[in-house]
Amino acid sequence: MFQRLSTDTLNWILIIGVILFIIEITFFGGGMIISALFFGLFIYVGWKRFYRLWGKVFFWIGIIGLAFAIFNMIAIRFLVLAGILLFIVNYSKSKKEPNYIQPSITSQEDGSQETIIKTKALFNHKVFGDQETADQAYQWHDINIHGVFGDRNIDLSNTVLQDETAVISIRHLVGNIAIYIPYEVEVSIHHSSVFGRAHIFGLHHQKLMNQSLLYRTEKYESTYPRVKIITSLLSGDIEVKRI
Repeated sequence: MFQRLSTDTLNWILIIGVILFIIEITFFGGGMIISALFFGLFIYVGWKRFYRLWGKVFFWIGIIGLAFAIFNMIAIRFLVLAGILLFIVNYSKSKKEPNYIQPSITSQEDGSQETIIKTKALFNHKVFGDQETADQAYQWHDINIHGVFGDRNIDLSNTVLQDETAVISIRHLVGNIAIYIPYEVEVSIHHSSVFGRAHIFGLHHQKLMNQSLLYRTEKYESTYPRVKIITSLLSGDIEVKRI
């Protein structure tokens, strides 16, 4: 829809939105932001107990309340208005200057085109809900995801890691992360958390307050296969253990 929108224009819209967001916090007390966080907590609690009636009630109250809180923010109103105006401007330009698509013939002898292969990711970016690897054997692909609410469970015992460094990168707000590693795989872990606990190969950190943890197994630097784990949580626990 916004194919003609330049990166600079988008950056300016985001910068103005951030400035309005800061103004709202500074001069208006950030009431809508507090309300949004409050209803976000309702959503999380309701989702975790969605199988109960009161969990469903909490979840939908949170969804409705969060929607009202978000759309009452000055920054969000500006972004919505800017989006509508950009849509109108781009639609008007597209009517005056339609795009013409012409087929092009590429010579088979042209060796400048590099062959690439598209693969399917193990995880997709998911705002709400839990995610876990398959119970049956699966082909390994590096994991690089971010999310908001929910748990992430990764079991490496059902896949085969080649003689290389596998990467697991997870950036998450609220939820727990569990990673199960086979005994023959070396591991490097870099975990940061604002609130939460960590259980890493028998080492227990019961209270993490804005801390980072760095661990690696003894032969990580010299032995394959190995996995590099980078995780970041606002609030939640991480567990890494052998299986």
